[in-house]
Amino acid sequence: MSNPKDYTVGWICAITTEYVAACEFLDEEYGRPEDVSAHDNNSYTLGKIGNHNVVIAVLPDSEYGTASAASAARDMLHSFPNIRIGLMVGIGGGAPSRYHDIRLGDVVVSSPRDGNSGVFQYDFGRTIQNQTFEHTRFLNQPPTLLRAAVNDLKAQYERKGHQLERTISTVLESNQRLREKYKRPGPGSDRLYQCRIIHPNDGGNCAATCGDNPSNLVLRPERAENEDDPVIHYGLIASANQVMKDALLRDILAGEKDVLCFEMEAAGLMNHFPCLVIRGICDYSDSHKNKEWQGYAAMAAAAYTKDLLGRIAPSRVEAEKRISDILSG
Repeated sequence: MSNPKDYTVGWICAITTEYVAACEFLDEEYGRPEDVSAHDNNSYTLGKIGNHNVVIAVLPDSEYGTASAASAARDMLHSFPNIRIGLMVGIGGGAPSRYHDIRLGDVVVSSPRDGNSGVFQYDFGRTIQNQTFEHTRFLNQPPTLLRAAVNDLKAQYERKGHQLERTISTVLESNQRLREKYKRPGPGSDRLYQCRIIHPNDGGNCAATCGDNPSNLVLRPERAENEDDPVIHYGLIASANQVMKDALLRDILAGEKDVLCFEMEAAGLMNHFPCLVIRGICDYSDSHKNKEWQGYAAMAAAAYTKDLLGRIAPSRVEAEKRISDILSG
C-alpha cells in the first residue's frame, strides 16, 4: 500500500508528540511512502483505520505556526493527490469559562457557529477606536461530510457515552514504552489558576512556584460518575502564529467570541486544506505552561479522530471531490 494515489484521508500533526499518538491508533501500519514530491518536506506514515487509507504527516522539527501548516498541507496534496478529507489533530490550550467546563485532557472539535468556520485567526484584524477588536479573517468551513460525521458521533456519545479512556489504555498496554509520557496524569496536576496569577519568567515547577493556595485557583468540583471524562466540546477554535499565554486575553476572547481553544496551525490550513480541527487540551492558554499533559491530550484527540472515521463510510469519502480539485476551482 505504498502507492500515494491510494490514500484519501490526510491527517496532519504539528509536533512529534501528536504524530506518535496518531500512528498508535492505526489499525494497520504500512510505514513510509516510497515516492513523494521532490520538494515535500513532511515526514509521513501510511496506514489504515477501519477501511480508510490514511496518510499521517508531521511538520518539520521546530517549524510551527500558520505558514508552516499551510506549506505542509500543500506538500501533502502534491504527494497524495487523491486526498478527499483533511484532519488537523493534536494539542491546544483550553479557554474554560462559566459556560464551558473545559479541563485538561478534554477534546475540542472545531464546529461552525454563527456563520464562522469553526476556526478564526485572532492575530488578523483591526482595532476600531472605542470599540472591541474586529477580526477580519474569515476561513473556509470543514467539508459537509466531516461536519455530518461530527454530529452523528456527538449523538452517539450523548446516548451511550464514549470509550476513549479505555481505548487509550489499550494502546498504552500494547506499547509500554509510551506509558510514562502518554498516560493520564493525576487529577492533582490539573490546576486552573486565577487570571491574576502569573507564572514567573524564571520558570520552575508550577505547583512549587505558584502554589496550591485555594485563593490562587479556580475551584471546580470533581466530575460526576455519569459524566464522560474526557469531555468532548464543540465550537470555535482560535488560531494564531504565537502561543497564547495571556489569561486576560484568553478570557476576553472566550467572552466575546465564545472561543473554546487556542492553537497555532489551523488558520494556515483552512483555506489551503479544508479540514476538521481536533485538539486535546494540554494547558489553559495562560502563563502556567508545562508539558505534563501533552502526551495524554494528544492521545485523547487521536482516539476521538479514530472514532470519527469509524462513522464515515469509505464510499462517502470516495464520492467527495479531491481537495486539490476544490482548491484549483
